[in-house]
Amino acid sequence: MFKLVNGDIIIREGVPEDAEALIAYLNTIGGESDNLSFGAGEFTITIEREREFLKTTLEKDKSCLLVVFRGDRLIADGSVSQKPRRMGHRAELGISVLRSEWGRGVGTLLMEALIAYARDHGLEYLDLEVRSDNEKAIRLYKKLGFTVCGTIPGYMKVNGENHDVLTMCLDLR
Repeated sequence: MFKLVNGDIIIREGVPEDAEALIAYLNTIGGESDNLSFGAGEFTITIEREREFLKTTLEKDKSCLLVVFRGDRLIADGSVSQKPRRMGHRAELGISVLRSEWGRGVGTLLMEALIAYARDHGLEYLDLEVRSDNEKAIRLYKKLGFTVCGTIPGYMKVNGENHDVLTMCLDLR
């Protein structure tokens, strides 16, 4: 099981017992940023479904969900999700960080942990999507070696306004 300790930060694989804290966290961050695929009150997964998701993810060989704690407070999460069949050498990567933790290095630590997980598990490429106007996230991803692979116009609609999304890739070979 993956675990990293850095000062008062612990990054580890999510377990079914984290379900309630994860749902509370996701409902909080949904109201903090328009850069996510869901907004305030839109994350409606039940605790039982989240527990099952966490259990199933733990059983997968090339997928993970990492949770980040500062003390006993969940402050970030991230995932590597292996793609199916002929795309199985690739995985989708996603992260989120509590607004109060922005600019404190949590996103960098989490991204480095997810990239290390992907490398250690034999994945060849990581893919992600990011709003084209999310400059801080794009800078972080580029700093870690991701390159822009394309643009999806009008991919997200937030408050009635369309937003483009960049697809970014990291070659791990």
